[in-house]
Amino acid sequence: MVSKVTNKILPTIEEWQNRPLEKIYPMCVSSWKNNWAELSTYFKYPEGIRKLIYTTNAMENFNRQLRKVTKNKTIFPNDYALQKSLYLVMVDASSEWTYRIRGWDQI
Repeated sequence: MVSKVTNKILPTIEEWQNRPLEKIYPMCVSSWKNNWAELSTYFKYPEGIRKLIYTTNAMENFNRQLRKVTKNKTIFPNDYALQKSLYLVMVDASSEWTYRIRGWDQI
């Protein structure tokens, strides 16, 4: 089933595919073509929601914070030391989860 949004976006994607970028990033273009059914679901949301989905990725931020700890200190004396460090990062990161999402009330 092709939605109205899909009908509007497909010509733009086809135009983009014909640009030199398609030659530089063939895997990206191929991925879009092969996974269009899943990707088109994203475009069915209103623009405000799409922006929040695109710009708000709490899991990536959380994983980055965990990697930051393990990258800076590569050697831990034992498993408990690693667990404790990760726990402290999780407590610190979870304190930020209570913040409001900017622009949510405008949607």
